Amino acid sequence: MTEQADTPVDPVVLTTERLILRPPQACDLEALFEACQDEEIQRWTVVPSPYRFEDAEYFVNDLAANGWRTGEALIWCVLERGSGALVGTQAITLTPGRTGSGEVGWWAAKEHRGRGFTVEAARAVARYGLTELGLRRLEWQAYVGNDGSRAVADRVGYRFEGTLRSYAEQRGVFHDSWVASLLATDLD
Repeated sequence: MTEQADTPVDPVVLTTERLILRPPQACDLEALFEACQDEEIQRWTVVPSPYRFEDAEYFVNDLAANGWRTGEALIWCVLERGSGALVGTQAITLTPGRTGSGEVGWWAAKEHRGRGFTVEAARAVARYGLTELGLRRLEWQAYVGNDGSRAVADRVGYRFEGTLRSYAEQRGVFHDSWVASLLATDLD
C-alpha cells in the first residue's frame, strides 16, 4: 500500500493471541513515562535521558500522531490483552528515498521481558509491514551489545547482515550497530 513516506496511513490495530497493538493514546502517558524510567530502555534506545513526562506527551501527541498522519512512522503501544498493561512499543519507520523498505524498532517494559511478548508483537508488525503495507524489506538495527533485541530479531526470523561501524547516533555519541533484514519470503 504505502511504499514511501508522506502517504497517510489510517491507524491500525493489530491483535495476537495475547496482545493488542494500537496507536498510542493519552491514556498511555503514565505507563509510557514509568516504563521509560528504566535505564536499559534509555541505554539501548533514543528515548530522552532523563525521561520526563513531557517526553511521553511528545511521543503520543506529536511523534506517533504525526507518524500515522504522514505515513512516516507507524507506532504502536503493545498491551497485554487480559490486563491492558503496557508491555512495550513497536514501530515501522519509512524513510524517504528507500522505497519499499522500513526500519523496525521495539522496546519492552522491564516487568514484561522474557515472556515472549516482544517476539509475538514483532511478528505481527512484520507480517503487517510485509503483507498489508506491501513493503519488500524490513530492517532491524540495534547497538552492538543489545543482546535482548538481537534475540527478538533472531526469533522473528530476521537475517543478520553485519555490523555497521560508528553508525547510529544516540545523544551525541556514535555506536556500532548490528543490522538484519526480513523479507516477505522469510515469513514463517
